[in-house]
Amino acid sequence: MKQARAHIRALTLAINIIDGDYTRTARKVGLKENELSLLYALDDGLPHSQAEISRHWLIPKTTLNTIVQQSIARGHITLVGEAHSKQKQICLTQAGRAYARRALDAVYALEDAAYARAQERFGCEFVQALGYFAEQLHLETERFLQQSDAQPALLQEDTPL
Repeated sequence: MKQARAHIRALTLAINIIDGDYTRTARKVGLKENELSLLYALDDGLPHSQAEISRHWLIPKTTLNTIVQQSIARGHITLVGEAHSKQKQICLTQAGRAYARRALDAVYALEDAAYARAQERFGCEFVQALGYFAEQLHLETERFLQQSDAQPALLQEDTPL
């Protein structure tokens, strides 16, 4: 179990480095991290709801709503769906796709270079393994969060860390 803890710690540190690199890259291309995440989410060409983007990309709903409204004002995003529907879908406009392209080209170039080296060394299995770990951790987290006897804060003691 000690080796597993060391591996999980190394994985967590690697994820933190990846998150930090996306944050620094976003700044370099003139965006905030959540703006970059929104463009990345929408760059698949499909419409997405704000709830879906918030959940999958971990952007707080109020932050996402602010970014969406700013992007609508700039002409980068449009909302599609029924007039009375509360859950409209977000799509990039043509101008938004061009804007996303400029921002994401640098990100994609970094990712492509890193992925090519990782795939050369480990094959595609590293992506599958990470995805599987994420699914299993999510299942365990859901179980933990649904436990009725789980305290809101585990560190309830008066003893400081």
